[in-house]
Amino acid sequence: MNTTILEMRGITKTFPGVKALQDVNLDVREAEIHAIVGENGAGKSTLMKVLSGVYPAGSYDGQIVYRGEEVHFKSIRDSEHRGIVIIHQELALVPLLSIAENIFLGNEQARFGIIDWDEARNGARKLLSMVGLNEDPDTLITHIGVGKQQLVEIAKALSKAVKLLILDEPTASLSEKDSAALLELLLEFKKQGITSILISHKLNEISKVADRITVIRDGRTIETMDKAEISEDRIITSMVGRSLDDRYPARAPKIGEMLLEVKDWSVHHPLHADHQVIKGVNIQVRKGEVVGIAGLMGAGRTEFAMSVFGRTYGRNITGDVFMHGRKVDTSTVRRAVDAGLAYATEDRKTYGLNLIDHIKHNITIANLPGVSRGGVIDDIAEMNVANDYRKKTNIRSSSVFQVTGNLSGGNQQKVVLSKWLFSNPELLILDEPTRGIDVGAKYEIYTIINKLAEEGKGILVISSEMPELLGICDRIYVMNEGRIVGELAGSEASQEKIMRAIVRAEGRTA
Repeated sequence: MNTTILEMRGITKTFPGVKALQDVNLDVREAEIHAIVGENGAGKSTLMKVLSGVYPAGSYDGQIVYRGEEVHFKSIRDSEHRGIVIIHQELALVPLLSIAENIFLGNEQARFGIIDWDEARNGARKLLSMVGLNEDPDTLITHIGVGKQQLVEIAKALSKAVKLLILDEPTASLSEKDSAALLELLLEFKKQGITSILISHKLNEISKVADRITVIRDGRTIETMDKAEISEDRIITSMVGRSLDDRYPARAPKIGEMLLEVKDWSVHHPLHADHQVIKGVNIQVRKGEVVGIAGLMGAGRTEFAMSVFGRTYGRNITGDVFMHGRKVDTSTVRRAVDAGLAYATEDRKTYGLNLIDHIKHNITIANLPGVSRGGVIDDIAEMNVANDYRKKTNIRSSSVFQVTGNLSGGNQQKVVLSKWLFSNPELLILDEPTRGIDVGAKYEIYTIINKLAEEGKGILVISSEMPELLGICDRIYVMNEGRIVGELAGSEASQEKIMRAIVRAEGRTA
């Protein structure tokens, strides 16, 4: 039996008006992969920030025992000095610095105060080879994809002689291929004696690699399971305090007349004019219908949605958009909104929300005329609207004056939905609506989608999770390399049929 490398005993952390952690206990064994799961806002990330010194000793109650010794980390540097390294969900890389510069940032390879670039590059190459990344160390971070950036973060951790690696939602923004590669890397680290703590909402990934799982709910430890005890049903029940036998709420579709038609839509890359990203796409959505777009990473789904919604992506855009059979102008965001469209972006933190402002302003920002009189915002009207949508979408917060950046991912997504619902759209485009949020919050998002469909609105859902599309959509388009390569009724669709459409399309273009 492996020895215990870490114990966190009776950890309690309080913020003004909120007890984020209450008497949490965690023990982690040497050279294991220990998963921590829980709903958004359960306290998972807060616990890891306590462990890594982001929240320093003295700002919480309880004990941390690491390698048999009680520790009191006052900063991240303190924990890193002991071999504990945390990789946050939002990667902490500098885009315009090279891979080598990022790996050794704050730990520069220097002699007599002068950086030894040869040593930095050679060291970076060795570390990159350890994580299976074959990139030039001089390559700028901005020139590599998110999957490779995640590996650079891990290489950076290895440069600090990591013994306990903490990963917070490491696969949230990765493709299935990159996610699988990262999980294999964690298993390899385990063989090398490195301990990993993995925070993830992807229960299938956790079941694959975790030796044990600790469930946290509402800031408290619920239970810890060994590998033999792990099942998705048990995890879900522990996470949400109830069984979710059906993860997708039932709905009786009431599909009406044609609402949206996009015809012969083509888009070229914004920087490379000779590269056509979207190639003659035709899509239809009826009133009360939930339509999905499936496809692999790079299929062009987000690019299609952004180009339709105010031409926020691409150049040399051709094609027509019709609402209720009438051609409409969606050439700017304002015109798209006026035409009855709304677009909830896949990147809510960067493009969907003002994280440093409170909930009230985020909810009303897309429809300020709706809370204004004579061009002046009516504070009381704005307050009433914000409180109304907070209640409708079940945003868990102290009030509408809570800073949006302090909300959990699921509640942030509800603020995004509230913002666009207040603009009163007829057609709502949801791009990865449940990315990075837990199963309980997902169920609430699906319930909101069903309610909107029942009200006669059209919903277009882009998702990388095929079970999600199969669970909520009436019809699914399959997209590959900028083209629609298949269309399936929800009742007839399956993951196999979707993949078959993609593979056949690739075979035709090979």
